[in-house]
Amino acid sequence: MPFYHQMGKIPAKRHVVYRQENGSLYHEELVGTQGFSGLSSLVYHLHPPTRVIRTGEPYSIQPKVAIENNMKSLSFQGFEIPVETDYLKSRKVLMVNSDLQIGLAAPKGKMDYFFKNADADEMIFIHKGSGTLHTMYGAIEFSYGDYLIIPRGTIYKLIFDTEDNRFLFVESNSPITTPRRYRNDFGQLLEHSPFCERDIRRPVDLETHTEEGEFQVLIKKKGTIFPYVYASHPFDLIGWDGYHYPYAFSIHNFEPLTGRIHMPPPIHQTFEGNNFVICSFVPRMYDYHPQAIPAPYHHSNIDSDEILYYVDGDFMSRNNIQKGQLTLHPAGIPHGPHPGAIERSIGQKETRELAVMIDPFHPVMITETALELQVPDYYLSWLENSTSSKSLN
Repeated sequence: MPFYHQMGKIPAKRHVVYRQENGSLYHEELVGTQGFSGLSSLVYHLHPPTRVIRTGEPYSIQPKVAIENNMKSLSFQGFEIPVETDYLKSRKVLMVNSDLQIGLAAPKGKMDYFFKNADADEMIFIHKGSGTLHTMYGAIEFSYGDYLIIPRGTIYKLIFDTEDNRFLFVESNSPITTPRRYRNDFGQLLEHSPFCERDIRRPVDLETHTEEGEFQVLIKKKGTIFPYVYASHPFDLIGWDGYHYPYAFSIHNFEPLTGRIHMPPPIHQTFEGNNFVICSFVPRMYDYHPQAIPAPYHHSNIDSDEILYYVDGDFMSRNNIQKGQLTLHPAGIPHGPHPGAIERSIGQKETRELAVMIDPFHPVMITETALELQVPDYYLSWLENSTSSKSLN
């Protein structure tokens, strides 16, 4: 999705002599993915980005899988995730497959290190809290409702304004992009897209840090954290240009598509990666056919799991849903509105719901952490007047 952007001072041509005032060279670095064929940026450092002072002992943060093959509708109380002072410890993975990891976090402390995900692009959805994402590309302020898209390999630090912070995150083993059908051959977002380039917030306020000393960068690779200590501040850029950089997009700027009868979930799509999509459910007018049923029809997820993260408002197709709750409706079995939801929706003119949906096209595995948050017997909640707490296992 990112379009060409430039900040700071750069030379007129690529890969040519570019000197500092003291006569020494700036240190050019190509940052990109997918070999030399994906999105990339050229950045210009004061110091070589290779000056490692020492490395620490690697340690695993690989999530522990509890259920490898799930065929049951599940729900999880996300706001029961424990608050953690340390940013990385706060990130709890709940679901995982070969394409992505999905998790929640509730960090409250100040990051006294930098973090680099060398495995995955990250999508961070801010549910509570505000602050600033700092990278070598510049700063991006964020608040409630923001998606932060952070390309793999980006060294960053999150500075929170408050201690009450909660977010949903996705780690994708492929680039996270906008849907192809929203873009023309040149990458420009088309007129029918539910958002446009004006809604994308790029980095601002490039700060060139000249400090030398010891700077800790925790690097994630293959589910392992590798502690590195560098001799110069990682944000020592004098300038950069290209297409590879983090950006923010607010869910509140997603313009919903509506119709006379119920529209299918792809109209809510916001991002995509290899074998998954991310959708935004936002306040919108309901279907306006005189006999329309606004509630979604029952449907079978034959090709994908469906994961919904409930943010705010009254999600009309579900009963007794709380903020921060997740539902997982697995591929292969039908699901639909809870009892009473279809009748309740008839004649309604609008919804104020706010939710994020993730549809992986390969089944997800459930972690031990997720089971600690599980809502008992959610799969029985489609029984009329059900008060059952019994399990069929």
